[in-house]
Amino acid sequence: MTTHIPETNPVPSDDAEEAAAFATMQADATFAGRNMGAGAHIAGILTGAQAATAPTPEALLKDLWPGVDPAAVLAIYLRGVEVGWRGAQCYERPLRFGAQLAEVQERLAVAGFEAMRGLVARSRELAGRGSHPADGEAARER
Repeated sequence: MTTHIPETNPVPSDDAEEAAAFATMQADATFAGRNMGAGAHIAGILTGAQAATAPTPEALLKDLWPGVDPAAVLAIYLRGVEVGWRGAQCYERPLRFGAQLAEVQERLAVAGFEAMRGLVARSRELAGRGSHPADGEAARER
């Protein structure tokens, strides 16, 4: 669904402050609607991935972790979603995320995480060359 913000205020008003407030409210509602639509799309992708990683839909019941604090389960789940999402973005468009990976690489070096820094450095180098480490094919960049 595409929603366009009208260029003119549909509510006639001689009060500029009221017109500006209405335009702000209208933009806010439009952007919130767009984000809700995108969120529904992302929810479908996450649901598909969750179901695809379970042997059967019934096996998803084990993902509820009944003996663990629900707040801890949620925190772990949200962290996993963020890591997976960012990792997928970097994998799909490695050249686009080169600067971000360079920053992460530097932060890891400062913290003394040399093994992790080396892994990031290797991936950045391969992305910069545009080759895939397994088969030498050109990396996909969108």
